[in-house]
Amino acid sequence: MQFTSFKSKILLLVIIIIGCGNKNISSQSSHEISSDLITKKLLVAANQTEKYLPLLKNKKIAIVANQTSVIFRNSDNNYVHLVDSLVRLKQNIQKVFAPEHGFRGKADAGETVKDGIDTKTGLPIVSLYGKNKKPSAQQLEGIDMVIFDIQDVGARFYTYISSLHYVMEACAENRIPLLVLDRPNPNGHYIDGPILEMQHQSFVGMHPIPVVHGMTIGEYAKMINGEKWLQQKIQCELTVIPVANYNRNNSYHLPIKPSPNLPNDKSINLYPSLCFFEGTNVNAGRGTTKQFQIYGSPYLPQNGFAYTPISRPGAKYPKHQNKKCFGEDLSQEAALSNIRLNWLTQAYQKTKNKEQFFNKFFTKLAGTKSLQKQIEAGMDEKEIKKTWQKGLQEFQKTRSKYLLYPM
Repeated sequence: MQFTSFKSKILLLVIIIIGCGNKNISSQSSHEISSDLITKKLLVAANQTEKYLPLLKNKKIAIVANQTSVIFRNSDNNYVHLVDSLVRLKQNIQKVFAPEHGFRGKADAGETVKDGIDTKTGLPIVSLYGKNKKPSAQQLEGIDMVIFDIQDVGARFYTYISSLHYVMEACAENRIPLLVLDRPNPNGHYIDGPILEMQHQSFVGMHPIPVVHGMTIGEYAKMINGEKWLQQKIQCELTVIPVANYNRNNSYHLPIKPSPNLPNDKSINLYPSLCFFEGTNVNAGRGTTKQFQIYGSPYLPQNGFAYTPISRPGAKYPKHQNKKCFGEDLSQEAALSNIRLNWLTQAYQKTKNKEQFFNKFFTKLAGTKSLQKQIEAGMDEKEIKKTWQKGLQEFQKTRSKYLLYPM
């Protein structure tokens, strides 16, 4: 894995060990962290086998994992899957729980992930996407500990944090400890967006947080626990092993796609801004090789840029399939440190059929009905963002209680 400073590019390996709830386990002393900050060498928590293998001794383990759950060896392109490694180490792995996109990360967005058997390890795979979003008591029967290790991208509507919520709830209800192996947030350098209103709660937004929350998945697990957001305010026995040397002002390169339609750093950086188009009649690059880097629609005016979405792996049935779309190519945009609404507002203003621009999914993505009303009323980006500020200030106060890493 790599970190690149916004001022200068620096290669780094990352380690993440996070302590959650009342069980914060520091991976290094302050002196050791200072030394590592000089060398800039970091490792993900999965690499720190000496930190978590003792916790697994004589335990039956279930793992929540996908294709990003890896142990890095000598470079970004040299890694072994955490599950494969633990099986080789003779750990008592009982099953794998797979989130949206599946265990190996090949399913389309929204596509039902099926239960099955992992052909490499022979382990049973239990889907956490579709009808079964929360592990049942029967599925957890005989399990002594659950490990959660998934790379997130820091957006409220990215469903891995919703899976985290349900896993924590199931663990709390069945009195099973949860170990989170944290990974950095590539959009962790800012917070922005409207706060979700709980009447619009869904799997693409479960908690009263902004669209971009600026937390690692380990910090977010601490917030879920600390704010008692689980059902009936129960709390999970959660252990997080903090990261040495992670600074959220350093941008973070993901060597493995976190999902099929986030293929590179640019798409991940633009995702919080362009995902709003999923709730409109505008295509956000699905069905192309520039997913979440371009947008377009047959209903926007011809302006020199056009593309035609086609059926592709990860986007079998893209919006406006085989139809010519007109819009913008944003793949050369400078890196963002805020949500950009101007693309959304301009598309609405220019579309030929405003009454069909938004669909019901937009409110779920926005977490509020206000954003659609503001755009329809002709408010510009600056005016809209002013209405977010009070909520963002309150969120920052809450968020500060759970942060593990410096700015």
